[in-house]
Amino acid sequence: MSRRSLLRALGAGAAGTVLAGCGVPAAYVEPGERAGRDSSDADRTLHFANWPLYIDTDDENTSKRPTLDAFTERTGISVTYTEEINDNDEFFGKISPALMNRQQTGRDLIVISDWMAARFVRLGWVQEMDRAKQPNVTKYLDPQLRSPAFDAGRLHSVPWQSGITGIAYNRKRLGREIRSTHDLWADDLRGKVTLLSGLDEAFALLMQGDGVDITRWTADDFHTMCEHIERRVRSKHIRRFTGNDYIKDLSTGDVLACQAYSGDVIQLQADNPDIEFVVPEEGAELWAESLMIPNLARHKRNAERLVDHYYDPEIAAELATWVNYVCPVPAARDVLASSKDEETAGLAEDPLIFPDDAMRERLAIARDITAEERAGFTKKWNAIVGL
Repeated sequence: MSRRSLLRALGAGAAGTVLAGCGVPAAYVEPGERAGRDSSDADRTLHFANWPLYIDTDDENTSKRPTLDAFTERTGISVTYTEEINDNDEFFGKISPALMNRQQTGRDLIVISDWMAARFVRLGWVQEMDRAKQPNVTKYLDPQLRSPAFDAGRLHSVPWQSGITGIAYNRKRLGREIRSTHDLWADDLRGKVTLLSGLDEAFALLMQGDGVDITRWTADDFHTMCEHIERRVRSKHIRRFTGNDYIKDLSTGDVLACQAYSGDVIQLQADNPDIEFVVPEEGAELWAESLMIPNLARHKRNAERLVDHYYDPEIAAELATWVNYVCPVPAARDVLASSKDEETAGLAEDPLIFPDDAMRERLAIARDITAEERAGFTKKWNAIVGL
């Protein structure tokens, strides 16, 4: 199950509206109020909250997680690992009362999507990490992910995994290549195209199709994109808007081309080699889901050590073989390439896990939707999608 496709777009607007109604300044936490008493030295534990199916598991015993076990063996720090994040907004609703009231969340490390991470940074709900204690992050973090607009210098966040929102299509059924976002609007695809329903998931690629630089898009760019999509909806060119169910539609042939996530397509290709993933000529969105340490976390130093553990290229390589998303540690590629297992070594050559230079030139990290923009933009997008 894709982590990003679990978004409930209506919930995204609602969460922002609730905070605005309560008064964002009251929810904002000043830098001096974010750190709590760190019990790491005395209490060799930490609580790590993540999404389902987002970490390696042992083939014979799925309750075991080899990379986490390796951390415990090396450091003596035990990890309580919970797969409790099924939706960004649902999780926001679960922990926001504690954060806005300056209380502990009970979690030392969380993983949330970049657009939600932007909200946490703006509200002052997460702590800066001490990079002096994270030499692997400093050395090995993918340069293209080092300084997103929402967190300049990556002071508050470190990518857990990354990915690409592009186009997936069935080349055999379609009978031709797709190279551009514009190719989605060809007559032979009428009624056979789906787009993602979540605003944060969908907008960047569609703007790129209009030639927009998504690192600095404007409100006018957003409205122009919406007008284009509205026309495609009225003409019934777009079959529907989807969450993760685009996978089934593409597999059955009900849909021939769709907006899709790179990690999902790698899994689809294992069963159907006719499925292809495209980073369009105009570009595609590079995104990340990031590790963050909430305010007042009781085991901050332990959490920082775990983050750095996953930036050891050997550990990053082991995780990459399981999750199949874009690895945020490019040095892991050489680890996989040296594997004696042919299938594992082949992953080092997969551009959807380790994008090559040509692909990277077409990837960009979108600026996030601001708090002021979100309510109006969500309302307009949801009206198009039918939410």
